[in-house]
Amino acid sequence: MLPFFDEARIRAVLRMEELVPAMEQALVAFSAGRVAQPVRQMLAVEPQGGFFGAMPAAGEVGMGVKLVTFYPGNAERGLHTHLATILLFDPGTGEPLAVMDGRLITEMRTAAASAVATRALAAPDAAVLAVLGTGVQARVHVEALRLVRGFREVRIWGRAPERAAALAAELGAAAAPSAEEAVRGADVVVTATSATEPVLRGAWLGPRTHVNAVGWRGPAGRELDEAAMLGAFVVADSREAVLRESGDVLLSGAEVHAELGEVLAGTKRVPPGMRTVFESVGMAVEDVAAARLVYDRLQARG
Repeated sequence: MLPFFDEARIRAVLRMEELVPAMEQALVAFSAGRVAQPVRQMLAVEPQGGFFGAMPAAGEVGMGVKLVTFYPGNAERGLHTHLATILLFDPGTGEPLAVMDGRLITEMRTAAASAVATRALAAPDAAVLAVLGTGVQARVHVEALRLVRGFREVRIWGRAPERAAALAAELGAAAAPSAEEAVRGADVVVTATSATEPVLRGAWLGPRTHVNAVGWRGPAGRELDEAAMLGAFVVADSREAVLRESGDVLLSGAEVHAELGEVLAGTKRVPPGMRTVFESVGMAVEDVAAARLVYDRLQARG
């Protein structure tokens, strides 16, 4: 029978320390054209306000497909907003290898990609991290970004002050009374919200601040205002996907200057001293690379 790996088995072997370099390799391979990956197909699910997506990828990082649902309203029900299943194949024979729960992989690979971006784009001496959001992405981003920068201060803001305070206490961070107070003076900012209108204003950002924009509500929603986008060097995980799916880019008219894989490979350069935005909509190649890492670790265990 085709094995199924549930979240507990995945959690036992998937380590952020290994996932960050795996994401770097996947991003470079994608931008270099060594991975075949169409832009994901997203279906709106009405009247629930949900989305259902199919995300295949094949190349040097492996071969597979993720089926993912995004239901923002689940947060009010105490349920995960993102749920997914990944089917992994042998790229040499086309044989299916395993089915695995994709929720934790999606959560961790998103933060690992932001860690790669932060290491490449943020100031080497970045010391203050601000996180807008209080969900699973907020939590895992603090874990991942602490691997690549030695932050002396972490600030958390969310629309529900009690949730921000609880998460801050859990992470050894400080709860900020407003988004502006969280962001002003921060070297690195993460926006991990379900906002459809901007929660981050460019007027709050320093000239060299790096922003990881990971919240997603489709092409009609955004987390960053025009000033935040137009005054920055914008780096995408996938240029094609961002130009189709990212409201931050589409509603501001901002230019996508490079893909992260191009910056990592040295084929695109970031102007020194410039504010940067990593616009992350998520890619199948990241899921497949992470799933392959899980599969290999579990196979090694026997």
